[in-house]
Amino acid sequence: MRRAVLAAGALALLAVAVLGAVIVVRALALEPAAAPPAEPAAVETVDLEAVERLAGALRIPTVSGPGERVRAGQLRRFRRYLAERFPRVHRELVREQVAGHSLLFTWSPAGAGAGGGVTASGGPLVLLAHQDVVPVSADAEGSWTHPPFEGAVAEGYVWGRGALDDKSSLLAILEAVEGLLRDGFRPRRPVILAFGHDEEIGGRGAAAVAALLERRGVEPAMVLDEGQAVVGGVMPGLERPIALLGVAEKGYLSLELRAAGAGGHSSAPPRQTAIDVLVRALERLRKRPLRAGIDGPVEELFTTVAAEMAFDRRLVLANLWLFEPLVVRELADAPATDALLRTTTAPTMLSGSVKDNVLPTEARAVVNFRLHPRDSPDSVLAHVRRAVGDPRIEVAVYGEFSSEASPVAPTAGAAYELLAGTVARVFPEAVVAPSLVLGGTDARHFSGLTPNVYRFAPFRLGPGDIERVHGTDERLALEDYGRMIRFYRELIAGPGEP
Repeated sequence: MRRAVLAAGALALLAVAVLGAVIVVRALALEPAAAPPAEPAAVETVDLEAVERLAGALRIPTVSGPGERVRAGQLRRFRRYLAERFPRVHRELVREQVAGHSLLFTWSPAGAGAGGGVTASGGPLVLLAHQDVVPVSADAEGSWTHPPFEGAVAEGYVWGRGALDDKSSLLAILEAVEGLLRDGFRPRRPVILAFGHDEEIGGRGAAAVAALLERRGVEPAMVLDEGQAVVGGVMPGLERPIALLGVAEKGYLSLELRAAGAGGHSSAPPRQTAIDVLVRALERLRKRPLRAGIDGPVEELFTTVAAEMAFDRRLVLANLWLFEPLVVRELADAPATDALLRTTTAPTMLSGSVKDNVLPTEARAVVNFRLHPRDSPDSVLAHVRRAVGDPRIEVAVYGEFSSEASPVAPTAGAAYELLAGTVARVFPEAVVAPSLVLGGTDARHFSGLTPNVYRFAPFRLGPGDIERVHGTDERLALEDYGRMIRFYRELIAGPGEP
């Protein structure tokens, strides 16, 4: 008996030793990304004329507003502005208008036709951006340091709605192409520029462009849209900023929860009104969030950045098979990182009675979900009905728009290497890593054309800057705008071209 106990103890110790060795070996096997330069990156040259062209674009309020409405007059004005400021692009590329206001430019290699199809030198590079911006509410307008549609250039920034989302990308793409045309450059593969006009309200224009390219048989080598950026200070234990390359984006679903009531006068209320029933349903839903986990793009993100961290953190992130519950608990405490792990649940709209002394005959709430790739609209709907667990609550899809999470783009192969290599050259101080985009972009409409659909806006976001997107004091550093233009130029032409 004593021998059996000793043998069992020895086996247990051996198992612990083997497990410890595996954990350490996996941590040591992680190779850090290329080391940052010993000297800080050179300050990007600021082309003040290019900055003024961006500022002028911000002064045109191409707002997509409530009620699925776009301002057609402002979009026409914006198109005229682009034609005036980028004459070579409009003269030498084939320009088309799609779905009313979306723009499609095709730049063909020497000797090729204008269709933008697959050539001997490879499929097209498709660069996306959108013309429209979100509104600024009247009560928030006075809180801006500079008026949101003034296009001010001050304190080292260009200020205005669209400076980050997404006119800077659109203008930087045009600056890069205009400059390459001026230098006599001709691409080795077709380059397609697609600028949707209504991304902020669903992207029907981009969907029409994607459908047109599909009918023409276009098979892009890569599609690149906005979606992620170079961010700093978002991950404890990592000193370098991260250049997040979005390889997938979350889906979108809104559900309406509705409870009926008897109504009547508030002076003699029942024990439960329709609002009581609805609020308790929302509370049950909050207490049963959808499953969190580390997989897919998020697992690749953590594996990549782990190599840059202190050994104790690397030990944990290199062995998520063992420590995943611990990491999930830590990340779930912060909204931004919790959203990477699961389909999020956000009650956004609530309505009840029409008067303060009238009991409601109906109470309604709308809950918005951003779908993780592991979930679908149907699975989320089923989850909500189970979590609510009350036959008095009617659950139905709200609105006309919903979408699955996008397919996950590959993180190996020529397209990803081209993108990651260009990012690394332009942002040598950053760790380049794949990630999941929490919001929605026009890129999702192009996933049927190629698996190589990526989302990255080449500028830096520091602490507090993320809130400026769709928020107050949206702005872009002038140096970052110079980097944006250089990024698109190198992506199209390669380093060292004219």
